[in-house]
Amino acid sequence: MRRVLERHPEVRLSVSATTRAPRPAERDGVDYEFVSDERFDELVRQGALLEWAWVVGHRSGTPAEPVERELAEGHDVLLEIDVQGARQVKARVPEAVLVFLAPPSMAELERRLRSRGTEDDERLAVRLATAGAEMEETGYFDHVVVNDCLAEAMAQVEAIIQTSRSPTQGPMHP
Repeated sequence: MRRVLERHPEVRLSVSATTRAPRPAERDGVDYEFVSDERFDELVRQGALLEWAWVVGHRSGTPAEPVERELAEGHDVLLEIDVQGARQVKARVPEAVLVFLAPPSMAELERRLRSRGTEDDERLAVRLATAGAEMEETGYFDHVVVNDCLAEAMAQVEAIIQTSRSPTQGPMHP
């Protein structure tokens, strides 16, 4: 997603709110909006989240106002969310285009997660089990892109964005 954003400044990335602690090099307000459990509860009570879910022991959600603002300004908005969140977004925004970004295999996903070094074995096992269950939900999505070759996956996502735009939106320039 970061590469698509670099190549297409007219596309925006939603910044999710999360109750988990920042990982090394993550910046508040850029990678995530890191919030307390109390603040997250408040966002849920206010109906301020487009979607939210429990994710490996913490909660994450998409603040609705920034997404609505960007859409009103004519921008495409990418949300990096899980299957639970995707279902909630589709219920609230039926015209949303859902893209499932899949690993080439579970073994490759495990290798990628281990190479990040951000989870202990217990959390890694939960992540892999969750990913396996989510892979069974791909039929719910409008598109499935296998992230095997980065350049090919990026080209597929760019094509999906381009073909999903309404006729009143401008073209995506490579």
